[in-house]
Amino acid sequence: MKKFVQTLKNIWSIEELRTKIIVTLALLFTYRLGNAIVLPGLDPNRIQEAANNAQGNGLLGLFDSFAGGGFSHASILALGVMPYISASIFMQLATILVPQLQKIQKEGESGRKKINQWTRYLTVIVTLFQAGAYVQYLKTPGYAEALIPAYAPFFFASTLIILTAGTLFVMWLGEKIQDSGLGNGTSIIIMIGILARLPQSLVQEFDARQNKGGGGLLIFLIEIGILIAIIMGLIVLVQGVRKVTVNYAKQIVGNRQYGGARQFLPLKVNSAGVMPIIFAQAIMFLPTLVSFTSLTESAKGGIISIFSNHSNPWYMLIYGVMVIAFTFLYTALIFNPKQMSEDLKRNNGFIPGVKPGQPTADYIGAIMDKITLPGAILLAFVGIFPGFAELLGVQAEFSTFFGGTSLLIMVGVILDTLQQIETHLLMRQYDGLMKGGRLQGRQTAPISY
Repeated sequence: MKKFVQTLKNIWSIEELRTKIIVTLALLFTYRLGNAIVLPGLDPNRIQEAANNAQGNGLLGLFDSFAGGGFSHASILALGVMPYISASIFMQLATILVPQLQKIQKEGESGRKKINQWTRYLTVIVTLFQAGAYVQYLKTPGYAEALIPAYAPFFFASTLIILTAGTLFVMWLGEKIQDSGLGNGTSIIIMIGILARLPQSLVQEFDARQNKGGGGLLIFLIEIGILIAIIMGLIVLVQGVRKVTVNYAKQIVGNRQYGGARQFLPLKVNSAGVMPIIFAQAIMFLPTLVSFTSLTESAKGGIISIFSNHSNPWYMLIYGVMVIAFTFLYTALIFNPKQMSEDLKRNNGFIPGVKPGQPTADYIGAIMDKITLPGAILLAFVGIFPGFAELLGVQAEFSTFFGGTSLLIMVGVILDTLQQIETHLLMRQYDGLMKGGRLQGRQTAPISY
C-alpha cells in the first residue's frame, strides 16, 4: 500500500503527466455530459422507459456498449465513435488491399495525413447513413411514443444534422486526447462508455442475488472472483508473445563497431486484437435483418431466436468458429512475414540457422501459424464467455463483462494507458508501476485507428 501511494505521488509530481491526466479527465467529462443530453423533439421520460425495455442484443447492443448507453437513450452522441471506427477499419483494409493506398501510406507523415483526412471524409458519409438508419430505429414501438407531435416534421432533418455533428465532436475529442492527453483517445472514449455501464450492472446483479433463490452474497462474491480470473487470463492472452532470436552482423564504420547484438523478434499470440470478435458479431447480426421471404414463419422465428440470443448453444458454436476463422483471416491481412524478412536482411539481421530471404519469411510464417491457432481458440472462448455466464444465471447486463468485445477493449486500453504512465515514470528515473519488472502492454491499440 505504501508503494502504491508513493507511485501516485510520483505520477502527480511530474508536471507533464499531471497535465495530460487532467486534460484527459476534462475531455472525458465533456463526453459523458454530452452523452446525457437527449435529442431534440423527444420526451426524456418516455425515452428512459423505452431504454429500460430495449434489448441490447446483436450489433445494436455493441453500438450501445461503445456509446456508453447513449444509443438506447437517444442521446445527441448516440452514434458515438462507431462511424469513425467503421471508416477506420475500411481504410485500414483498403491500405492493405489497394496498392495505390499502400504507396501513399509509405510516404511517411504526409501519407499518414492524407489517409487520416480521407478517413474523416468517409466518417461523415458513414455517419449520415447510420444516422438515417437510427431515425428509423427511433420509430419502433417504445421510442415512437416519445416523439413530440409538434416537432415531428423537423425531426428527421434535425436528428440527421445533430447526430453527424455529435459524431464529429466525439472524433475531435478523441484526437484532442491523443494529442494533449493520455493514451489513444478513441479507445479511451470507447472504454469509458463500456465502464459507465459497470456500476449499474453490478447493482442489478447484487440485487438479483439478494432475492429469494438468488444464492446470496456468497454467489455474488464467487462471480466477482471468476470475473477477476477471466481478466487475468485475458491479460496473459493480450500480452503473450513468442520471441524469435535475431542476430545482427557486426559492422565497422571508421573506428566504431555497430551491430553484433542479439535481440528478439516478438510475435504476438493475438495479433488480430479485437477485430475478429467485431467482425463475427457483425456477421452474426445479419440474419436478424434479412426477411427470409422463402422461409416459413416458424423457420424465421427459429433462425432469429438463434442469432439474437448469445446464450444459445448453436449461436456460441457458430460464433466461436467464425471468430477463429476471422482471426486467421485478419492476421493474414495485417501480418507480412516477407516484409519482415526483407527488413531483417536490410538491417543485416538474421535468425540463427535460417537462411536470409524467403526461408526466413517461411520460418516466421510457420511460427505465426502455430501461435495463431491457440490464440484464436482462446479468443473464441473469450467471445462466448458471456453466453456461458448467462446460462449459469448471471444477469444479461452483467454477463457482457465476462468476455467479448467489451472486456477485451477494456483490458487492452488499460494496459496501453498504464504503459504510457510507466514510460513517463522511467524516463524520470522513478520506479515503474510493477515491482517485478516492466509492464509490457499491448504495443498497439485494440482497434487500429
